[in-house]
Amino acid sequence: MNVLLDNFPAFRDGFLGTLSITAVSSVIALLLGLLIAGFRVSPVPPLRFFGTAWVTLLRNTPLTLLFLTSFFVVPEILVPGMSPFVLGSLALGFYTSSFVCEAIRSGVNTVPLGQAEAARSIGLTFAQTLRLVVLPQATRTVIPPLSSIFIALTKNSAIAGAFSVAELFGWQKLMSDQGYDIVPIFAWVALGYLLITFSISGIFQVLERRIKVAR
Repeated sequence: MNVLLDNFPAFRDGFLGTLSITAVSSVIALLLGLLIAGFRVSPVPPLRFFGTAWVTLLRNTPLTLLFLTSFFVVPEILVPGMSPFVLGSLALGFYTSSFVCEAIRSGVNTVPLGQAEAARSIGLTFAQTLRLVVLPQATRTVIPPLSSIFIALTKNSAIAGAFSVAELFGWQKLMSDQGYDIVPIFAWVALGYLLITFSISGIFQVLERRIKVAR
């Protein structure tokens, strides 16, 4: 308990840092994943190729390597001066977007083909068909896997602590360097992650119940 009480401001900053990078990278992953999923099921071959290349590249690249690229290549070549928080959020969001994309694409594939054909027969474009007909139905099967993906994202955010991003892993390292017992440190860090992951799980459970009621 002493390690927490004596260093509560640092723990609070670490917890809020983990919460912030989780929230920002989740939004990035969801928006990018939705866009790339649209590319993956698009009737336009170049878009399908780009979506496939995006998923294949990011899913098969170690997350640590993406962080290294984000922190040491992007600032030097593309956008200098970006904060560690932004770089970490981008690396984590881009990586997770490939998993979000595949979850959404799997949900899209559960929608009967006749639904899309009927939408096209009344003059809807591909984008309109996807937005108004296919995705609302696919959501029912997409919610459970998305919950697991965003919980994994929360745990993956620990890597950002090794790249000067203020979060729970960074607090753990600071306390260890100061000579505190490692067991209570890990206990408090685990509690912080559990609070976030249980909250994510609860949010998705609420979404699942609402979707079931709406059937």
